[in-house]
Amino acid sequence: MPSSVADRVPVATDDLPPGLIGSVGESLLWVEELTKEFRSHTALSRSTDPVRAVTDVSFNVLPTETFGLVGESGSGKTTISRCIVGLTSATSGRIFFEGSEISRLPHRELQRTRRRLQIVFQDTAASLDPRMNAAALIEEPLAIHNVGNRAERRKQVRQLMDLVSLSAEHVHRKPHEFSGGQRQRIALARALALNPRLIVLDEPVSALDVSVQAQVLNLLRSLRTRLSLSYLFIIHDLAVAEYFCDRVAVLFLGRVMELGSSDDIFRAPVHPYTKMLIASAPVPDPARSRHRGVSVRDITPGGSVGRGCVYRERCSVGQMREVCATISPPLTQTRPGHWTACHFATERSGDVPTDIGLVDVPGSS
Repeated sequence: MPSSVADRVPVATDDLPPGLIGSVGESLLWVEELTKEFRSHTALSRSTDPVRAVTDVSFNVLPTETFGLVGESGSGKTTISRCIVGLTSATSGRIFFEGSEISRLPHRELQRTRRRLQIVFQDTAASLDPRMNAAALIEEPLAIHNVGNRAERRKQVRQLMDLVSLSAEHVHRKPHEFSGGQRQRIALARALALNPRLIVLDEPVSALDVSVQAQVLNLLRSLRTRLSLSYLFIIHDLAVAEYFCDRVAVLFLGRVMELGSSDDIFRAPVHPYTKMLIASAPVPDPARSRHRGVSVRDITPGGSVGRGCVYRERCSVGQMREVCATISPPLTQTRPGHWTACHFATERSGDVPTDIGLVDVPGSS
């Protein structure tokens, strides 16, 4: 965790839901016990039993912090992001932004909030209008929020393009004429147009080549420092999460399995799901891979959304313990600022392999 964030991380208190630190006032974004259910419709009935995509998720994002949501497909990462920006409504729970609750705002007030809370989507081919050129795409949020006159907006568009390293010759090109990395820069320029404080990044580099990923990530880091931004970073690539995030929440079937600083999560994980995610990520050093303590062969599909621990079908310990089949484990603080949803977290934390991270940190052994 960068020292600028680590030095001012508040302390978790017993009167807060697990996963939250400090207070609403200290946080830029505060998500408290967020739950989202969907109802599907069939030809024979109007609706079926609700499908719970997110269950009691709590976390907060501090000013100038990058908070990561990590997990495999279907873990609820994107659903959480859509609830935060108001693209879908939460079933229960509360969301605060800059100290004010935004989870139940009327549309007009929510639109004003979106000037300071923006999102960059994963699929730029779908999120950028193919009929508009780059200049019009970047100018659109300025026009919607009545920022300046036409000449002032055009000047700001040129400044934004320069900020994300797009040249003037790109102004009149349409999305299909750009590479994936360039389209992501256009999406980022759109998000930056209204001077937001927080940007939700939904898998912003997953569709890009590795070399382009590095360019975009370095651009995001530079912008965070230059513009005092905070990021909610949704990612499934663990190496990227370890490199880019200050704190991380690991999700499985809509629940938080483990939450803590990036160093804690990737170098001293406690939950078996976190360990298996790390084991499944390829590393170039076979010797280092063997020291992780978990084999990729141990990873099995499945998960349970009934009673008990949702992870028990994959867990060698949970399959043999009755408590895991009957009681859902609460998110419990196992170390200061580190929570784990496991009945046997204390036992597991006593035998954790060290230095199993995916990215080398300067000064580490």
